[in-house]
Amino acid sequence: MRILIAHNGYQYRGGEDTVVEAEVELLRSHGHEVALYSVHNDEIERMPKVAAAMKAVWSGDTAREAGRLCDDFQPDVVHSHNTFPLISPSLYWTAARRGIPVVQTLHNFRLLCPQPIFLRDGKICEDCMGKLPWRSVVHRCYRDSAAQSAVVTGMLGVHRMLGTYRDKVTRYIALNRFARDKYIEGGLPADKIRIKPNFIPSATAPQWSGRRGGLYVGRLSTEKGIGVLLQAAGRMERHALEVVGSGPLEEQVRSGFGAAWLGHLSLEQILRKMQDARYLVVPSICYENSPRTIVEAFSSGLPVIASRLGALADIVNDGVTGLLFNPGDPADLAAKMAWADDHPEEMVRMGMAARAEYEASYTPARNHEMLVSIYEDAIATIRGKHYAAQGTTGTGSVHRRTHVG
Repeated sequence: MRILIAHNGYQYRGGEDTVVEAEVELLRSHGHEVALYSVHNDEIERMPKVAAAMKAVWSGDTAREAGRLCDDFQPDVVHSHNTFPLISPSLYWTAARRGIPVVQTLHNFRLLCPQPIFLRDGKICEDCMGKLPWRSVVHRCYRDSAAQSAVVTGMLGVHRMLGTYRDKVTRYIALNRFARDKYIEGGLPADKIRIKPNFIPSATAPQWSGRRGGLYVGRLSTEKGIGVLLQAAGRMERHALEVVGSGPLEEQVRSGFGAAWLGHLSLEQILRKMQDARYLVVPSICYENSPRTIVEAFSSGLPVIASRLGALADIVNDGVTGLLFNPGDPADLAAKMAWADDHPEEMVRMGMAARAEYEASYTPARNHEMLVSIYEDAIATIRGKHYAAQGTTGTGSVHRRTHVG
């Protein structure tokens, strides 16, 4: 296939950027031709605020640049990861005008919540679910700014009214069942959403002996449940928990964990830590979509202790690939960590189940199979509409389109 990947890179590099790079490499390794249309949020600093706001709603640059790329490259499918704020939904219209199917990965809940993790004042908030999110402007949900929240609300309002999300995207990729169900609740057509998780290359074959203690890997911020983790550790008479990451709560973590706070580590160093730990802690108080650290843990044979919240309760099978605790409850988290420390054999069994889950669902080979199936489904849908419009029936093999419709 020929695939055009579109992505608006984040100002601070995150998991989505890593996923995009991994999928591009995966597709190319299987012989597909991949072109990349990308912009970066650093460009916003050089723009007048009004121009940046207008571009979020409709980018003429995208319509021209992506249009030329579509005409020259002739992709079978356009796969978009993030269009906010500089690519904008004009990408969808550009592809649709040329009869090219669009696949959009839903990495977060931006189309439903400007924030976009359904969190306000440290608590889950679904006030905007299925509605125009004007409340986000009142509460300054996006970057604590009424003006920036209004930009996101305006973008969503305009394109909901135009039917962009309903009509111009051929298939959506949700990363798990919870995300799929939440987007259906928010108004996306159920028949357009497919589930495909993220993947990582396999870690070194896990070793099962000598594992001890817990591990946290991630951003040190409120939504990640760092406050809950600090309180839980403070309740335990003994614990061997190491913390990896950086963020706005570094000083609290330094004070609470001392030398057990390891700061930023490379992926290679993190995977070595995962090979030695007994469990990974994911104490988030927001709707996580698909934390890459959980897939890395499963690959390493590391069970996960996670909040019983949102997608985490889908990804972690309680008592099988890890343990779930009541979200925001440090006493329950402390109890689960203590149990894990006291039951090494049971944790090894869960680690083996976690590794088996990785091999069944999160390998590059399995991911390529699912991704190509979604592309083929999207292509067949658009061609079926073309045949219907022409009053003809498509038969035989499907070949790559060489004509721009």
